[in-house]
Amino acid sequence: MRILVVDDDAQIIRAMRINLRARGYEVDTAFDGATALRAAAKHQPDVVLLDLGLPDMEGGEVIEGLRGWTSVPIIVLSARHSASEKVRSLDAGADDYVTKPFGMDELMARIRAAQRRSVHVEEAPVVTTSAFTVDLGAKRVTRGDEEVRLTPTEWHILEVLARNAGRLVSQRQLLHDVWGPNYQSETNYLRVYMAQLRRKLEPDPAHPLYLITEAGMGYRFEKG
Repeated sequence: MRILVVDDDAQIIRAMRINLRARGYEVDTAFDGATALRAAAKHQPDVVLLDLGLPDMEGGEVIEGLRGWTSVPIIVLSARHSASEKVRSLDAGADDYVTKPFGMDELMARIRAAQRRSVHVEEAPVVTTSAFTVDLGAKRVTRGDEEVRLTPTEWHILEVLARNAGRLVSQRQLLHDVWGPNYQSETNYLRVYMAQLRRKLEPDPAHPLYLITEAGMGYRFEKG
């Protein structure tokens, strides 16, 4: 069981490391948001404990960065008591909000509750094919050393497919996830954007290897 603790207060980091390790957890730590995102991508923690006031970015930006590729439980630990801060954090994707100071018994109960609510799915922040790489955390696609420029809609379609690599994603689900519930019959949208994605990503767009059409059903992302 691995926990990532993100806080710019060295005393809190030290206390959390000691207390969590004493309870049998593996602990990774980060003093700023950029380090936290790199650590999460490298070690894929089971729970993230996150302070909001970081030196390089707001905690909400860290939450959004994580939610780009993982559903790991995120518990905010913050001295900010206002209801608006809690709402913003929860809306951004946090699972719980604990105000400082707090007791370790309460925190451990929150961690256990977050674990019970979460459904563990093997997720990779980076999906690699022999032709291109999709970095779900950074929201970018590269071919070799060059970045492939995608529109927001193209990226959203690719993100949904890459998150479900190897599995069929129905046309209805893609339309719902990308355009919303009122567009679930607009299959022509998908044909247009899939053609654009193939032109940008497939070595031979007429014979796709990675963005596969399942006739009458949907699409599948294959790593090749």
